[in-house]
Order: sequence, then structure tokens, then C-alpha cells
Amino acid sequence: MTFALRTLALAALFPAVLGIGTSRASAEALLLIEADSGKVLYSENATHPWYPASVTKVMTAYVTLRAVKEGRLTLDTPLTVSANAVAQQPSKMGFKAGTVVTVDNALKMLMVKSANDMAVVLAEGVSGSIEKFADEMNRAAQRLGMVQTSYVNPNGLPADGQITSARDLAILVRAIYREFPEYDHYWSLSGIKFGKRIMRNYNTLIGRYPGADGMKTGFICASGFNLAASATRNGRRLIAIVLGAPSSPVRAAKAAQLLERGFNTGALSWLTPQLGTVESLVPISAEPPNLREEMCGKHRKRPAAEEADEPETQVNATQVDSGSPRAINLSALQSIAKPSALLQAYNPPSEPVVVFVGPNKNAPATQLAGAQVKPRKGIAVAAAGPDAAIPVAPAPAAPASPLSLTTPAFAATAPAYPTPSAFTRPLTTAPAPVKLVAVPLPRPRPKPGAPVAR
Repeated sequence: MTFALRTLALAALFPAVLGIGTSRASAEALLLIEADSGKVLYSENATHPWYPASVTKVMTAYVTLRAVKEGRLTLDTPLTVSANAVAQQPSKMGFKAGTVVTVDNALKMLMVKSANDMAVVLAEGVSGSIEKFADEMNRAAQRLGMVQTSYVNPNGLPADGQITSARDLAILVRAIYREFPEYDHYWSLSGIKFGKRIMRNYNTLIGRYPGADGMKTGFICASGFNLAASATRNGRRLIAIVLGAPSSPVRAAKAAQLLERGFNTGALSWLTPQLGTVESLVPISAEPPNLREEMCGKHRKRPAAEEADEPETQVNATQVDSGSPRAINLSALQSIAKPSALLQAYNPPSEPVVVFVGPNKNAPATQLAGAQVKPRKGIAVAAAGPDAAIPVAPAPAAPASPLSLTTPAFAATAPAYPTPSAFTRPLTTAPAPVKLVAVPLPRPRPKPGAPVAR
């Protein structure tokens, strides 16, 4: 029986399963691919332009690691928080200007806390400015084949020119795993510990969905709740992209459902339409949807925000399941009663990783040379953790035009002195030994009325 005949037969028996006859307008984009092959397993609005929000930071990490690989800096390179970084909107670490942080710690804060200030610190440390770093981001996107993507900042804060698509994000995540396998630990951190503060990863699949190992969340009012997620089982890694979910719990449940479908298509692989590879998805020309009113309108009980997850009781099958004529809905075949049931009780795979400000004291001395912080009146250096940035006074500057015995200006006015050899003569006899004699010092007399120590 051909694939077309099998599909028609199933359509007659299970129309709801195939999504045929359903029509649901969806302000979201979904994509599921295999990391190794790039094969598309599910696609819905995957080539529609979208605002990436903080998923932008995946490219920030990519460009930074490329710079490390090229030897332009190291993970121990100390970077200084600028006033520009301090001015970024939350979410951020909130360090004061002049604070020093290593590339390694900045990356961990970037991926777990989604720190907008750390994105700027990395951008300025790698390229010198946000504008130059954005140029590097766009060149990387072009080289990877992300034809629907443009960047203007490293953190994803609202900007009209900051655009991507689910297709392009899947290409980027796949490239990171292929090019930097030695840095996989950055994407699966369950949390970070800064002093006494513990910050949990906004990607709530980490520690709750079996096999979850990455990667990044994002939210602005215009984009909705976004997530680039990955999970690995039995050596097979899948990448799921969710853009425009109504809340953080829903986006996590959607990603979990996509991943679960992918991992359970073994015996039913003949049901899956052939959608080609992620690179073969045809981009469409359109304006990104603006979900501001839906996400942040007055109808919401409380403002939507990355930090303010809504109760998970709001996650139900109606919110998560969506029919699509381009892909088969396998949830009925798998007997998944509730998508949220795919997310287990939180069980972090590891303890929060300690992060700190200041240079890495274990780094080679040559890498600590740039860790000097110019002390400024009224500016304190934030300190926490085992290490802290220590203000170091800069070395005094040398004169602009120092004079020497050989400069014409000095030679013209200096008197003629004998050479140093004129004041020396050969030593013919050994000097007599010097005998040291200890002479006791007189004890000071106590002042009148002072107690005498005994």
C-alpha cells in the first residue's frame, strides 16, 4: 500500500489524529528536527518571521565561542561591565559599572539568568561595541544559511530589526551542537549560584523532561513566550522550537510534546510525512506578528514576563494540541492525557554552578593583565562568591617625550662628564673581613606613673 493510500485510510478512520478537517488559527510557530540529520519531523509556521526575544542570546553565545576558538580571547579573559551594560533593561545581573567578570561566568549568567547586561559585556568584550558585535552576528547568520534572520543587539530586547524564524533558530542550535560539542555544559545548566542567591534556568524542561539538555528561552510582549529546546535519548538528539506560546508553562509543555512525538515515531515512522531537511524549508516574506496586546494587554490578570511563570494548572490539551495539514498529530496514538504530564517533578541533573565576579585566580598571569579596574569615586565593585574584583591603581604613565643622554636636546646643553670608568680602578686586594659586634641598647626609663611590665 502506498503512503498516499495509507494516509487516506487513516484519515477515514482517525480524522482527528491526522488533523484533517480541523481549522485552528494559531499565532505560533512550531518546529521539530533531528539534530544529526536536520530532518524535519514537524513544521507549523516554521518559516514565518518572528521576534526572537532572548533566544537571540544563542547567537551571542555562538559568536563568543567562535571568538574563543579563533584565539581572540579565552574563557578566563576578564571583561569589564560598562555603563552601557548597566543601562540594559531586566532580566539582568545588576552589577555596577567597573565590575569585572570572566567570559566563562558571563556565558553561564547569560544562559541561565538570561542576563541582558552580560550579553552587552560579551558583545563589547568580543567586538568592542554592540554595533560591531551585531555585524558579527549577522555575518554568522548569513554563513549558516539563516536567511530570515537579522540582529541589531546581542540580547533580544525589543527592536524592529531583530527578526528570525523557527527554521533559522533550528539551524543555529544544530550548528552550535555540531561546532562546539565541548561546550555542551553551558546549555544544560540547571541553575547558577552567586553568593547566597540561587537562580534557576528559565528553561523548565531542564530537570523535568527526561533527556532535556538545552537550550534557551525568550520573551517580549511582541513575540510571546519562545523556546529553543533539545533533548537526547539513546544517542538521538532532537531540537524543538516553540515561538509565540501564551505563557512559560505552555511553551514548556508544547516543546515536551513535540520532543515526545519525535522520540516515539519509531514504529510509526511510516506515518510521518516527508518534509525534507530544515535547510529545505521555504522562507516566506511577511511581517513578524506583533502579539503585544495578546501577551501584555489589560485583559491579563498580571503582566506577562519571563520571570513570572503562570500556574501550570492553566496548561491543558486545548492550549497545546494543534492540528496541521502538514504534519500528523500523534498525541492520540500515544495516549497522552495531558501534555503537562510529560514534565516530571523538578529533579535537577546537577547542583547550581557557582559563578563569581572578578578574574579567575587560577588563570595564567597573562590572562589576568586586563583585569585591572580603574577606581572611580562613588563607584563600588560588586563582590560575591569566592573571588571578587579588586580595584587596582593604574601604573603611572611615562613622560610623553623622555630625555636621555643620547637625545640631541640633552646633548646640546649637558656638561661634559667623565665616563663612569674614570671613577673606578681594578680591585687588587681582597677587602678585610668586617667583624660585627652586638651592642645592647639601653632600656628606656618608664614614664612617671606608668605601670611597669613584668
